[in-house]
Amino acid sequence: MYEDLKYLKVNLPEDILKLKCSGDFKEAIKLIDLQLQKDITNAMRKRLELEKHIICIIEKEYPYSFEEAFNILSDNVIDFKEEQLIKLKEESSADWILVDGKVKFNESFYGNLIKTKPDIRERLKVKENEELNIKKEQLLDDFIKNIKLKGNVSYYLHLKSSLKIKKQAERINETIKVHVPVPKNSEQTKNINIISSSVEPKFIAPLHYPQRTIFFEEKLKENQEFSVEYSYENHLKYNELNPNKVSEIQPTFCLEELEPHIMFTPYIKELAYEIIGDETNPLIKARKIYDYITTKIMYSYMRKYFTITNIPEYAALNLKGDCGVQALLFITLCRLVGVPAKWQSGLYVTPYYVGCHDWAQFYIEPYGWLFADPSFGGSAYRKCNEEAWNFYFGNLDPFRMVAASEFQHEFNPPKKHLRYDPYDNQTGEVEYEDKGLVREDFYVNFNLIDIHEIN
Repeated sequence: MYEDLKYLKVNLPEDILKLKCSGDFKEAIKLIDLQLQKDITNAMRKRLELEKHIICIIEKEYPYSFEEAFNILSDNVIDFKEEQLIKLKEESSADWILVDGKVKFNESFYGNLIKTKPDIRERLKVKENEELNIKKEQLLDDFIKNIKLKGNVSYYLHLKSSLKIKKQAERINETIKVHVPVPKNSEQTKNINIISSSVEPKFIAPLHYPQRTIFFEEKLKENQEFSVEYSYENHLKYNELNPNKVSEIQPTFCLEELEPHIMFTPYIKELAYEIIGDETNPLIKARKIYDYITTKIMYSYMRKYFTITNIPEYAALNLKGDCGVQALLFITLCRLVGVPAKWQSGLYVTPYYVGCHDWAQFYIEPYGWLFADPSFGGSAYRKCNEEAWNFYFGNLDPFRMVAASEFQHEFNPPKKHLRYDPYDNQTGEVEYEDKGLVREDFYVNFNLIDIHEIN
């Protein structure tokens, strides 16, 4: 089924789309099943089979009614009014869909508002740890100044990643297959060492594999944890980019489409050429795209990527998206205008926080592969931090664990069942012989053991 993802580019039949948009998911499934009984094309059959998976996921992503969402906000935000939630919904700051004709809000809507709306954050009844936020920002500001001064900076990182099945999903003594992401070789990462694991791995993907994991296959024990401890080094140089130094001859790799997401749709084409205008210098083209995304695309937590049929176009049409959505829009627009671009993802790792993150790379001769992190750049822009905004076009901090260098790439060994996230490689995947588990079925924990600068 992994190869079938390309069929998400196929439009749904009108009646099924009407039911989906109104949130009548039961009737939509009913019509899909009726269609699947007919003599239809292979492309439509694959598309409808995928849509059944999407519908089973999407309703769970939106649990809160308008009243429940308002209660959450009024309980936590001083003097929060109902008309404010209406405005947040209308301006697409609070993600919603219709379920059985009624508005339901995304499970992460509250956290998203706290992250993206300073006026709401300032009115919280229980304030965030501002001192910790200041330390997080200071870490990056200090690093940027340091790498500009030195020209090259290297860091050693040592982590433990763990995955544990929740009680409701445990099947004791049944065979379980677990993939846990581990570092891969990349432009900045080397000297990777798998130090230990909680059980003997069945297989460890090669160092250069595009989405690298350590694979366990065991008879599940009660409260069993699947963990791996690893270390690696990130080596980064500071790139001072100059359009006048760009070579006349540029490479032609990493320019292709990748269905169903990295696609040159009519709107993506219109947007790309409106952004770059008559510009011919590839470095300036990439910078114009970066500037557009960091200044126009609002950061927003997302529902599961699998429920979005074209992620870059979603960002372009809705002017919002998280780190991966923004990175994919950057990659797609760059490729369309002739600038090679590709994916990187894994973890963002600091003494204050370890969590999932995605970003991009683009290629310019004579500089080679460069970095672009639109979400970090956009955050810096909104905080009027021009130095950091400029830094994240062409450069990257060392606080990363790269587990994936390609978007939408199969694991090694591949899963039997469709992955709950068939595109990225950040938290891990789990399956029994008869079914795959979703993210709600297991815990994931990242423990930073050591991080320090090295000579």
